Amino acid sequence: MSVGLLVITHNNIGRELLETARIMLNTCPLETSDLAITTDCDPTKSLEIAQQRIHELDTGDGVLVLTDMFGSTPSNIAHKLAENSNVIIITGINLPMLVRTLNYPRLKLKALAEKARSGGHDGIIIS
Repeated sequence: MSVGLLVITHNNIGRELLETARIMLNTCPLETSDLAITTDCDPTKSLEIAQQRIHELDTGDGVLVLTDMFGSTPSNIAHKLAENSNVIIITGINLPMLVRTLNYPRLKLKALAEKARSGGHDGIIIS
């Protein structure tokens, strides 16, 4: 078993990030799914879809949910999933965060969430 990964973002940002990471790593060691939230979506229906995806991805080790912008509809939907104790939400997804996450598929949920957070943070450089 391993942690599942759900990416909830505006439009197809999540799908594109996942595809890019898969190409870069030439693999995808975690079970993943994405959920695209469009401007005309029904948030209630999108939450139901997200809950179903959590159910499908959680094989017992929990699910890490990465979302884009805190306070936005994708983030609000994601945070409603946190009522499940086996789910951790991180906002501010970027490619370094995702690649770091996929490089540590054997970590437990809390440790993987910290790796994801540090990957996102460390991937932001001012030069």
